[in-house]
Amino acid sequence: MGESGGYFPRWRLKSEGRILPDERLPAGQTMVLGLQHVVAMFGSTVLAPILMGFDPNVSILFSGISTLIFFIAVGGRVPSYLGSSFAFIGPVLVATAATAGAPNPNIALALGGIIVAGALYALIGVIVMAAGHRWIERLMPPVLTGAIVAAIGLVLAPIAIASASGTGPDSPDGSQLSRWVAILTVAAVGLIAVYAPGMTRRLPILIGGALAYILYLVLANGFGMGTPVDFSGVAAAAWFGLPSFTTPVFSVPAITLIAPVVVILVAENLGHIKAIGAMTDRNLDPYLGRAFIGDGVATMISGSFGGTGMTTYAENMGVMAVTRIFSTLVFLVAAAIAILLGFSPKFGALIQTIPGPVLGGLSIVVFGLIAATAGRIWVENRVDFAEPRNLITVGVALVLGAGNFKLEVAGFTLDGIGTATIGAIALYHALGWAKPGKA
Repeated sequence: MGESGGYFPRWRLKSEGRILPDERLPAGQTMVLGLQHVVAMFGSTVLAPILMGFDPNVSILFSGISTLIFFIAVGGRVPSYLGSSFAFIGPVLVATAATAGAPNPNIALALGGIIVAGALYALIGVIVMAAGHRWIERLMPPVLTGAIVAAIGLVLAPIAIASASGTGPDSPDGSQLSRWVAILTVAAVGLIAVYAPGMTRRLPILIGGALAYILYLVLANGFGMGTPVDFSGVAAAAWFGLPSFTTPVFSVPAITLIAPVVVILVAENLGHIKAIGAMTDRNLDPYLGRAFIGDGVATMISGSFGGTGMTTYAENMGVMAVTRIFSTLVFLVAAAIAILLGFSPKFGALIQTIPGPVLGGLSIVVFGLIAATAGRIWVENRVDFAEPRNLITVGVALVLGAGNFKLEVAGFTLDGIGTATIGAIALYHALGWAKPGKA
């Protein structure tokens, strides 16, 4: 265990086995692992702003800044990367009357709602710090947090499959090549994670993705077997430059549509922290309030300059599950790299050339690990599935998430994560109104 006196821990050097949050690897390995986390978050952090009509480079920049804010808020004790939240996509598109994937002329209106959501999020964090985290645990016990974590992984599954199948916006050819490249990407990641020697075993996402990229490049660009990788955008992009910042506008209708997203953000963050706690065998609940504040402040700052709302990233949690490396110093490196990328259109354009099937294959692994982490939460907390209340609640949450069940509530659109989260909470407590029986 690392020494933990003071606000930040004193990270103890460790070079093998599971690396806990207050431990660190040698500097070289930490740098490479930070890059791997950037690769893991990049697809979603870029995709979310593209779907909302935002500037992706702004979101990349503020994902790094937000991760630093979160690191400071939790005193470097909770490993997490903050990236663009998908929970904002539906409400933002409705509030701005925009079309998914098209330029959004009303970004400023969305930013006002995002900032207010961040303020409410931070306020909830202050309440948790003042009143304790027990009420959050009573509201969302392990059976619910596990269900929410599983629903998050399942609701993201279609995005992974669309990319892997060549039917997503970044891989429209729909060829059999796309599917086989995605399968080979999954195989490469698995083989590296299990069989690779030494340090390479800690880099399954980075190395597996790179090998799959090279394979796709050879087959598509060399032999014409699929949509070629287009490097024209890389050649045209500048090495350094400021992204396009936008000034927010505060509109009551837009705020009422976007601000309720805070319920989903709280549930996501709670689920992620519970999952990381289960993976590290540590009780991270005392940091919940500070985590909410960090995420909320990060969302406010991101929205103030034209960035998307931020959330703790499940993709990076999946990477931690594979590598068993939870050192928070790795996320300082990842944040620094993301900030540099935000000021480098050329590097950002290069990363965006990663073929959809490769991103799809990586997403299958990462999203699958997110969903599987729910099982660990249930086992570690001895959730009793002989209890009908637990069984029904989890079953409903999983189907709502997997089916991405959407619901309109007073002009506000809940997607699969939202309906699974709120539905599971409401159903669980409604079924507990009277003493439940055993199956």
